[in-house]
Amino acid sequence: MISTNIDQTLVTGHKSYGQITGELLANTQGRPPLWWLVGVGLGGILLAIGGWSFYQTLSKGLGTWGLTNSVAWGWDIINFVWWIGIGHAGTAFTIFFLVFRQHWAGSINRSAEAMTVFAVMCAGLFPLIHMGRPWLAFFILPYPNTRLLWVNYNSPLFWDVLAISTYLIMSVTLWYLGMVPDLATIRDRTKNKIQRTIYGMFSLGWDGSLYTYNRYETLLKLLGGLAAPLVISVHTIVSLNLAVSVIPGWHATILPPYFFVGAIFSGFAMVLTLMILMTKAFSIKDYITEKHFDNIAHVLKYSSLLIGLAYATELFIAWYSGVEYEIYTFFRARASGSFSTAFWIMVIFNAIVPQVFWFKRARKSILSLFLVSIIINVGMWFERYVILVSSLAEDFLPSSWTGYQPTMVDIGIFVGTFGIFTLGMLFFVRFIPVIAINEVKPISRIGKEKTVKDSQDE
Repeated sequence: MISTNIDQTLVTGHKSYGQITGELLANTQGRPPLWWLVGVGLGGILLAIGGWSFYQTLSKGLGTWGLTNSVAWGWDIINFVWWIGIGHAGTAFTIFFLVFRQHWAGSINRSAEAMTVFAVMCAGLFPLIHMGRPWLAFFILPYPNTRLLWVNYNSPLFWDVLAISTYLIMSVTLWYLGMVPDLATIRDRTKNKIQRTIYGMFSLGWDGSLYTYNRYETLLKLLGGLAAPLVISVHTIVSLNLAVSVIPGWHATILPPYFFVGAIFSGFAMVLTLMILMTKAFSIKDYITEKHFDNIAHVLKYSSLLIGLAYATELFIAWYSGVEYEIYTFFRARASGSFSTAFWIMVIFNAIVPQVFWFKRARKSILSLFLVSIIINVGMWFERYVILVSSLAEDFLPSSWTGYQPTMVDIGIFVGTFGIFTLGMLFFVRFIPVIAINEVKPISRIGKEKTVKDSQDE
Protein backbone atom coordinates (compact mmCIF):
# COMPACT_ATOMS: atom_id res chain seq x y z
CA MET A 1 0.00 0.00 0.00
CA ILE A 2 1.36 3.41 -0.95
CA SER A 3 1.31 6.02 1.81
CA THR A 4 -0.12 9.45 0.94
CA ASN A 5 0.83 11.10 4.23
CA ILE A 6 1.16 14.82 3.42
CA ASP A 7 3.78 15.25 6.15
CA GLN A 8 6.09 13.04 4.11
CA THR A 9 5.34 14.43 0.66
CA LEU A 10 6.27 17.92 -0.42
CA VAL A 11 4.55 17.59 -3.82
CA THR A 12 1.28 15.69 -3.79
CA GLY A 13 -0.50 13.95 -6.65
CA HIS A 14 2.38 11.73 -7.87
CA LYS A 15 2.87 13.92 -10.92
CA SER A 16 5.13 13.32 -13.88
CA TYR A 17 7.73 15.90 -14.83
CA GLY A 18 5.62 16.87 -17.84
CA GLN A 19 2.60 17.53 -15.61
CA ILE A 20 4.69 19.67 -13.26
CA THR A 21 6.01 21.77 -16.13
CA GLY A 22 2.58 22.27 -17.66
CA GLU A 23 0.85 23.20 -14.41
CA LEU A 24 3.53 25.61 -13.21
CA LEU A 25 3.68 27.39 -16.56
CA ALA A 26 -0.09 27.83 -16.72
CA ASN A 27 0.03 31.33 -15.20
CA THR A 28 2.32 32.56 -18.01
CA GLN A 29 0.08 31.33 -20.82
CA GLY A 30 -3.25 32.48 -22.17
CA ARG A 31 -5.16 35.61 -21.27
CA PRO A 32 -4.77 37.15 -17.81
CA PRO A 33 -7.68 36.33 -15.46
CA LEU A 34 -10.15 38.98 -14.30
CA TRP A 35 -8.73 39.14 -10.77
CA TRP A 36 -5.32 40.01 -12.23
CA LEU A 37 -6.75 42.91 -14.22
CA VAL A 38 -8.64 44.15 -11.15
CA GLY A 39 -5.43 43.89 -9.10
CA VAL A 40 -3.48 45.89 -11.69
CA GLY A 41 -6.19 48.55 -11.64
CA LEU A 42 -6.10 48.73 -7.84
CA GLY A 43 -2.30 48.83 -7.83
CA GLY A 44 -2.41 51.64 -10.39
CA ILE A 45 -4.74 53.66 -8.16
CA LEU A 46 -2.44 53.17 -5.15
CA LEU A 47 0.56 54.17 -7.27
CA ALA A 48 -1.27 57.31 -8.48
CA ILE A 49 -1.93 58.32 -4.87
CA GLY A 50 1.76 57.83 -4.12
CA GLY A 51 2.69 59.82 -7.23
CA TRP A 52 0.54 62.77 -6.09
CA SER A 53 2.14 62.66 -2.63
CA PHE A 54 5.60 62.43 -4.14
CA TYR A 55 4.87 65.48 -6.31
CA GLN A 56 3.64 67.43 -3.29
CA THR A 57 6.86 66.59 -1.45
CA LEU A 58 9.11 67.63 -4.32
CA SER A 59 7.21 70.81 -5.19
CA LYS A 60 6.53 72.11 -1.66
CA GLY A 61 9.20 70.42 0.46
CA LEU A 62 9.22 68.30 3.61
CA GLY A 63 6.93 70.79 5.30
CA THR A 64 4.08 68.79 3.75
CA TRP A 65 4.98 65.95 6.14
CA GLY A 66 4.11 65.73 9.81
CA LEU A 67 7.72 66.13 10.94
CA THR A 68 8.63 68.48 13.79
CA ASN A 69 11.89 69.78 15.22
CA SER A 70 11.85 66.88 17.70
CA VAL A 71 10.40 64.10 15.54
CA ALA A 72 12.65 64.50 12.52
CA TRP A 73 12.09 60.84 11.62
CA GLY A 74 8.43 60.10 11.11
CA TRP A 75 6.44 57.82 8.87
CA ASP A 76 9.15 57.75 6.24
CA ILE A 77 11.72 55.98 8.42
CA ILE A 78 9.06 53.84 10.12
CA ASN A 79 7.94 52.55 6.74
CA PHE A 80 11.51 52.25 5.53
CA VAL A 81 12.39 49.88 8.40
CA TRP A 82 9.08 48.02 7.98
CA TRP A 83 9.64 47.35 4.27
CA ILE A 84 13.27 46.33 4.88
CA GLY A 85 12.03 43.80 7.44
CA ILE A 86 9.58 42.32 4.95
CA GLY A 87 12.35 42.14 2.38
CA HIS A 88 14.45 39.83 4.54
CA ALA A 89 12.48 36.64 4.02
CA GLY A 90 13.21 36.05 0.34
CA THR A 91 16.98 35.84 0.58
CA ALA A 92 16.65 34.00 3.89
CA PHE A 93 14.52 31.37 2.17
CA THR A 94 17.07 30.99 -0.63
CA ILE A 95 19.94 30.59 1.81
CA PHE A 96 17.84 28.22 3.90
CA PHE A 97 17.22 26.11 0.80
CA LEU A 98 20.75 26.18 -0.63
CA VAL A 99 23.00 26.07 2.42
CA PHE A 100 20.96 23.92 4.80
CA ARG A 101 19.36 21.73 2.08
CA GLN A 102 15.83 22.28 3.30
CA HIS A 103 13.79 20.89 0.41
CA TRP A 104 10.47 22.27 1.61
CA ALA A 105 11.58 25.84 0.86
CA GLY A 106 11.95 25.04 -2.85
CA SER A 107 8.25 25.65 -3.57
CA ILE A 108 8.29 29.04 -1.85
CA ASN A 109 11.64 30.71 -2.39
CA ARG A 110 10.99 32.23 -5.84
CA SER A 111 7.91 34.14 -4.73
CA ALA A 112 9.71 35.09 -1.52
CA GLU A 113 12.66 36.41 -3.56
CA ALA A 114 10.31 38.47 -5.74
CA MET A 115 8.74 39.86 -2.57
CA THR A 116 12.23 40.78 -1.34
CA VAL A 117 13.15 42.69 -4.49
CA PHE A 118 9.97 44.76 -4.56
CA ALA A 119 9.98 45.34 -0.78
CA VAL A 120 13.56 46.63 -0.83
CA MET A 121 12.66 48.92 -3.76
CA CYS A 122 9.81 50.34 -1.67
CA ALA A 123 12.10 50.75 1.32
CA GLY A 124 14.81 52.54 -0.63
CA LEU A 125 12.34 55.19 -1.75
CA PHE A 126 11.88 56.62 1.76
CA PRO A 127 15.46 57.68 2.63
CA LEU A 128 15.75 59.11 -0.89
CA ILE A 129 12.72 61.35 -0.41
CA HIS A 130 13.70 62.16 3.18
CA MET A 131 16.83 63.87 1.84
CA GLY A 132 14.53 66.70 0.75
CA ARG A 133 16.48 67.09 -2.48
CA PRO A 134 16.57 63.58 -3.97
CA TRP A 135 18.19 64.88 -7.16
CA LEU A 136 21.34 65.39 -5.06
CA ALA A 137 21.44 61.76 -3.91
CA PHE A 138 24.70 61.23 -5.80
CA PHE A 139 26.41 63.26 -3.06
CA ILE A 140 26.49 60.11 -0.92
CA LEU A 141 28.45 58.14 -3.52
CA PRO A 142 32.19 57.82 -2.71
CA TYR A 143 33.73 59.10 -5.93
CA PRO A 144 36.37 61.80 -6.67
CA ASN A 145 34.69 65.10 -7.41
CA THR A 146 35.39 68.77 -7.89
CA ARG A 147 33.73 69.62 -4.57
CA LEU A 148 36.50 67.78 -2.68
CA LEU A 149 33.82 66.30 -0.43
CA TRP A 150 33.84 62.70 0.74
CA VAL A 151 31.19 60.72 2.53
CA ASN A 152 31.56 60.04 6.24
CA TYR A 153 32.66 56.41 6.47
CA ASN A 154 32.16 56.51 10.24
CA SER A 155 28.44 57.16 9.90
CA PRO A 156 25.96 54.26 10.24
CA LEU A 157 23.76 56.14 7.75
CA PHE A 158 26.40 55.59 5.10
CA TRP A 159 26.74 51.94 6.15
CA ASP A 160 22.99 51.76 5.56
CA VAL A 161 23.39 52.95 1.98
CA LEU A 162 26.11 50.40 1.25
CA ALA A 163 24.33 47.50 2.99
CA ILE A 164 20.93 48.07 1.40
CA SER A 165 22.25 48.73 -2.10
CA THR A 166 24.43 45.60 -1.88
CA TYR A 167 21.50 43.61 -0.53
CA LEU A 168 19.28 44.76 -3.39
CA ILE A 169 21.91 43.81 -5.98
CA MET A 170 22.41 40.39 -4.38
CA SER A 171 18.66 39.78 -4.08
CA VAL A 172 18.04 40.67 -7.74
CA THR A 173 20.97 38.46 -8.79
CA LEU A 174 19.74 35.44 -6.81
CA TRP A 175 16.19 35.94 -8.01
CA TYR A 176 17.16 36.31 -11.64
CA LEU A 177 19.66 33.44 -11.77
CA GLY A 178 17.14 31.18 -10.04
CA MET A 179 14.74 31.83 -12.92
CA VAL A 180 17.17 31.04 -15.76
CA PRO A 181 16.24 27.33 -16.24
CA ASP A 182 12.52 28.15 -16.20
CA LEU A 183 12.98 31.04 -18.62
CA ALA A 184 14.67 28.58 -20.96
CA THR A 185 11.72 26.20 -20.57
CA ILE A 186 9.30 28.96 -21.58
CA ARG A 187 11.61 29.84 -24.49
CA ASP A 188 11.48 26.28 -25.77
CA ARG A 189 7.71 25.86 -25.36
CA THR A 190 6.34 29.18 -26.59
CA LYS A 191 5.16 29.60 -30.17
CA ASN A 192 5.23 33.39 -30.04
CA LYS A 193 8.37 34.69 -31.77
CA ILE A 194 8.54 37.85 -29.65
CA GLN A 195 8.26 35.86 -26.41
CA ARG A 196 10.80 33.34 -27.66
CA THR A 197 13.26 36.17 -28.36
CA ILE A 198 12.74 37.87 -25.00
CA TYR A 199 12.81 34.71 -22.89
CA GLY A 200 15.74 33.43 -24.96
CA MET A 201 17.73 36.57 -24.25
CA PHE A 202 17.14 36.33 -20.50
CA SER A 203 17.77 32.57 -20.33
CA LEU A 204 21.46 33.23 -21.11
CA GLY A 205 21.82 30.35 -23.56
CA TRP A 206 20.73 27.68 -21.09
CA ASP A 207 20.98 24.26 -22.77
CA GLY A 208 19.94 22.00 -19.89
CA SER A 209 23.08 19.85 -20.04
CA LEU A 210 24.49 18.18 -16.94
CA TYR A 211 27.65 20.29 -17.20
CA THR A 212 25.61 23.52 -17.30
CA TYR A 213 23.42 22.42 -14.43
CA ASN A 214 26.39 21.48 -12.23
CA ARG A 215 28.01 24.88 -12.82
CA TYR A 216 24.67 26.53 -12.15
CA GLU A 217 24.23 24.73 -8.81
CA THR A 218 27.76 25.66 -7.77
CA LEU A 219 27.14 29.32 -8.61
CA LEU A 220 23.92 29.44 -6.60
CA LYS A 221 25.59 27.90 -3.56
CA LEU A 222 28.42 30.42 -3.74
CA LEU A 223 25.96 33.30 -4.01
CA GLY A 224 23.94 31.85 -1.15
CA GLY A 225 27.03 31.76 1.02
CA LEU A 226 27.87 35.36 0.12
CA ALA A 227 24.30 36.48 0.78
CA ALA A 228 24.14 34.91 4.25
CA PRO A 229 26.16 37.70 5.94
CA LEU A 230 24.07 40.28 4.08
CA VAL A 231 20.84 38.98 5.58
CA ILE A 232 22.33 39.48 9.03
CA SER A 233 24.13 42.74 8.32
CA VAL A 234 21.37 44.74 6.62
CA HIS A 235 18.90 44.97 9.48
CA THR A 236 21.75 44.99 12.00
CA ILE A 237 23.12 48.13 10.35
CA VAL A 238 19.63 49.65 10.22
CA SER A 239 19.44 49.20 14.00
CA LEU A 240 22.90 50.73 14.49
CA ASN A 241 21.49 54.04 13.25
CA LEU A 242 19.58 54.02 16.53
CA ALA A 243 21.90 52.07 18.83
CA VAL A 244 24.92 54.37 18.43
CA SER A 245 22.87 57.39 19.51
CA VAL A 246 22.26 58.52 23.11
CA ILE A 247 18.48 58.87 22.76
CA PRO A 248 16.54 57.02 25.52
CA GLY A 249 15.11 53.74 24.24
CA TRP A 250 17.64 53.52 21.41
CA HIS A 251 21.04 53.35 23.11
CA ALA A 252 21.09 49.58 23.62
CA THR A 253 23.21 46.66 22.41
CA ILE A 254 20.12 44.46 22.08
CA LEU A 255 18.87 46.36 19.04
CA PRO A 256 20.92 44.54 16.31
CA PRO A 257 19.73 40.98 17.16
CA TYR A 258 16.31 42.35 18.09
CA PHE A 259 15.89 44.01 14.66
CA PHE A 260 17.24 40.96 12.84
CA VAL A 261 14.77 38.57 14.49
CA GLY A 262 11.98 41.08 13.89
CA ALA A 263 12.87 41.25 10.21
CA ILE A 264 12.76 37.47 9.82
CA PHE A 265 9.50 37.43 11.78
CA SER A 266 7.73 40.03 9.63
CA GLY A 267 9.24 38.68 6.41
CA PHE A 268 8.01 35.13 7.01
CA ALA A 269 4.58 36.49 7.95
CA MET A 270 4.36 38.29 4.60
CA VAL A 271 5.53 35.14 2.80
CA LEU A 272 2.70 33.25 4.50
CA THR A 273 0.20 35.89 3.38
CA LEU A 274 1.39 35.74 -0.23
CA MET A 275 1.48 31.93 -0.33
CA ILE A 276 -2.11 31.70 0.87
CA LEU A 277 -3.23 34.23 -1.76
CA MET A 278 -1.33 32.40 -4.50
CA THR A 279 -2.81 29.01 -3.63
CA LYS A 280 -6.24 30.60 -3.98
CA ALA A 281 -5.38 32.35 -7.24
CA PHE A 282 -3.56 29.46 -8.96
CA SER A 283 -3.89 25.69 -9.04
CA ILE A 284 -0.76 25.05 -6.98
CA LYS A 285 -2.17 23.34 -3.89
CA ASP A 286 -0.23 20.21 -4.81
CA TYR A 287 3.03 22.20 -4.60
CA ILE A 288 2.35 24.41 -1.57
CA THR A 289 0.86 21.96 0.85
CA GLU A 290 -0.13 21.85 4.51
CA LYS A 291 3.43 20.91 5.32
CA HIS A 292 4.74 24.21 3.95
CA PHE A 293 2.20 26.22 5.93
CA ASP A 294 2.94 24.14 9.01
CA ASN A 295 6.67 24.79 8.74
CA ILE A 296 6.21 28.55 8.33
CA ALA A 297 3.82 28.59 11.30
CA HIS A 298 6.49 26.89 13.43
CA VAL A 299 9.05 29.52 12.37
CA LEU A 300 6.61 32.27 13.32
CA LYS A 301 5.75 30.92 16.75
CA TYR A 302 9.41 30.52 17.74
CA SER A 303 10.30 33.93 16.30
CA SER A 304 7.40 35.35 18.32
CA LEU A 305 8.93 33.93 21.50
CA LEU A 306 12.23 35.66 20.66
CA ILE A 307 10.40 38.93 20.00
CA GLY A 308 8.61 38.62 23.36
CA LEU A 309 11.94 37.93 25.06
CA ALA A 310 13.38 41.10 23.45
CA TYR A 311 10.45 43.17 24.73
CA ALA A 312 10.87 41.78 28.25
CA THR A 313 14.65 42.29 28.13
CA GLU A 314 14.24 45.94 27.18
CA LEU A 315 11.89 46.56 30.08
CA PHE A 316 14.13 44.71 32.54
CA ILE A 317 17.31 46.51 31.46
CA ALA A 318 15.56 49.89 31.66
CA TRP A 319 14.41 49.11 35.23
CA TYR A 320 17.69 47.51 36.32
CA SER A 321 19.82 50.36 34.92
CA GLY A 322 18.24 52.91 37.24
CA VAL A 323 18.59 55.57 34.52
CA GLU A 324 15.55 57.81 34.92
CA TYR A 325 15.35 58.63 31.20
CA GLU A 326 15.25 54.96 30.21
CA ILE A 327 12.71 54.18 32.92
CA TYR A 328 10.48 57.00 31.76
CA THR A 329 10.72 56.04 28.09
CA PHE A 330 9.84 52.37 28.60
CA PHE A 331 7.45 52.47 31.56
CA ARG A 332 5.77 55.86 31.18
CA ALA A 333 5.94 56.99 27.56
CA ARG A 334 5.53 53.53 26.01
CA ALA A 335 3.83 51.19 28.49
CA SER A 336 1.44 53.61 30.20
CA GLY A 337 1.71 57.02 28.55
CA SER A 338 1.14 58.70 25.22
CA PHE A 339 2.17 55.64 23.21
CA SER A 340 0.60 52.94 25.38
CA THR A 341 -2.05 51.97 22.80
CA ALA A 342 0.55 51.39 20.09
CA PHE A 343 2.83 49.65 22.61
CA TRP A 344 0.24 47.10 23.73
CA ILE A 345 -0.91 46.49 20.14
CA MET A 346 2.75 45.71 19.40
CA VAL A 347 3.07 43.31 22.35
CA ILE A 348 -0.24 41.50 21.83
CA PHE A 349 0.03 41.19 18.04
CA ASN A 350 3.70 40.12 17.97
CA ALA A 351 4.36 38.23 21.21
CA ILE A 352 0.99 36.73 22.15
CA VAL A 353 -1.26 36.15 19.11
CA PRO A 354 1.25 33.97 17.16
CA GLN A 355 1.36 31.53 20.07
CA VAL A 356 -1.90 30.06 18.74
CA PHE A 357 0.37 28.14 16.37
CA TRP A 358 1.23 25.78 19.22
CA PHE A 359 -2.16 24.23 18.41
CA LYS A 360 -2.24 21.99 15.36
CA ARG A 361 -5.76 23.06 14.46
CA ALA A 362 -4.59 26.69 14.10
CA ARG A 363 -1.69 25.62 11.88
CA LYS A 364 -4.04 23.66 9.61
CA SER A 365 -6.67 26.38 9.28
CA ILE A 366 -6.07 28.62 6.25
CA LEU A 367 -8.23 31.34 7.82
CA SER A 368 -6.23 31.42 11.08
CA LEU A 369 -2.93 31.34 9.16
CA PHE A 370 -3.99 34.25 6.99
CA LEU A 371 -5.37 36.37 9.86
CA VAL A 372 -2.34 35.82 12.08
CA SER A 373 0.05 36.66 9.23
CA ILE A 374 -1.78 39.99 8.71
CA ILE A 375 -1.87 40.67 12.46
CA ILE A 376 1.89 40.08 12.74
CA ASN A 377 2.75 42.63 10.06
CA VAL A 378 0.37 45.18 11.59
CA GLY A 379 2.05 44.55 14.94
CA MET A 380 5.51 44.90 13.44
CA TRP A 381 4.54 48.25 11.92
CA PHE A 382 3.44 49.44 15.37
CA GLU A 383 6.73 48.18 16.79
CA ARG A 384 8.68 50.45 14.42
CA TYR A 385 6.30 53.32 15.24
CA VAL A 386 6.81 52.90 19.00
CA ILE A 387 10.60 52.61 18.75
CA LEU A 388 11.11 55.59 16.46
CA VAL A 389 8.48 58.10 17.48
CA SER A 390 8.26 57.63 21.26
CA SER A 391 11.97 58.21 21.84
CA LEU A 392 12.01 61.35 19.69
CA ALA A 393 8.70 62.86 20.81
CA GLU A 394 9.60 62.67 24.53
CA ASP A 395 13.36 62.87 24.94
CA PHE A 396 15.60 64.39 27.65
CA LEU A 397 14.00 67.85 27.71
CA PRO A 398 10.27 68.15 28.51
CA SER A 399 10.36 71.61 26.93
CA SER A 400 11.00 70.00 23.54
CA TRP A 401 8.31 67.31 23.85
CA THR A 402 5.83 67.25 21.03
CA GLY A 403 3.13 65.12 19.51
CA TYR A 404 3.34 63.54 16.09
CA GLN A 405 0.64 63.20 13.47
CA PRO A 406 1.24 62.09 9.86
CA THR A 407 -0.23 64.20 7.09
CA MET A 408 -2.10 63.02 4.02
CA VAL A 409 1.17 63.32 2.09
CA ASP A 410 2.90 60.97 4.56
CA ILE A 411 0.08 58.48 4.27
CA GLY A 412 -0.09 58.88 0.48
CA ILE A 413 3.58 58.00 0.00
CA PHE A 414 3.12 54.86 2.12
CA VAL A 415 0.03 53.93 0.09
CA GLY A 416 2.04 54.48 -3.07
CA THR A 417 4.63 51.92 -2.00
CA PHE A 418 1.84 49.35 -1.75
CA GLY A 419 1.06 50.22 -5.35
CA ILE A 420 4.67 49.54 -6.34
CA PHE A 421 4.66 46.25 -4.41
CA THR A 422 1.27 45.13 -5.75
CA LEU A 423 2.07 45.90 -9.39
CA GLY A 424 5.51 44.32 -9.09
CA MET A 425 4.10 41.07 -7.69
CA LEU A 426 1.23 40.98 -10.20
CA PHE A 427 3.53 41.36 -13.21
CA PHE A 428 5.82 38.76 -11.67
CA VAL A 429 3.06 36.16 -11.38
CA ARG A 430 1.88 36.95 -14.91
CA PHE A 431 5.16 36.38 -16.78
CA ILE A 432 7.26 34.13 -14.50
CA PRO A 433 6.38 30.74 -12.94
CA VAL A 434 5.53 31.49 -9.31
CA ILE A 435 7.18 28.22 -8.26
CA ALA A 436 10.63 27.18 -9.47
CA ILE A 437 10.08 24.21 -11.79
CA ASN A 438 13.73 23.15 -11.65
CA GLU A 439 13.55 22.98 -7.83
CA VAL A 440 10.16 21.31 -7.52
CA LYS A 441 10.99 18.37 -9.79
CA PRO A 442 13.74 17.00 -7.48
CA ILE A 443 11.37 17.55 -4.53
CA SER A 444 8.67 15.49 -6.25
CA ARG A 445 11.22 12.73 -6.83
CA ILE A 446 12.08 12.74 -3.13
CA GLY A 447 8.40 12.44 -2.32
CA LYS A 448 8.04 9.47 -4.69
CA GLU A 449 11.08 7.76 -3.19
CA LYS A 450 9.62 8.15 0.28
CA THR A 451 6.24 6.72 -0.71
CA VAL A 452 7.93 3.74 -2.39
CA LYS A 453 10.01 3.15 0.74
CA ASP A 454 6.82 3.31 2.86
CA SER A 455 5.15 0.72 0.63
CA GLN A 456 8.17 -1.58 0.92
CA ASP A 457 8.21 -1.20 4.73
CA GLU A 458 4.53 -2.06 4.89
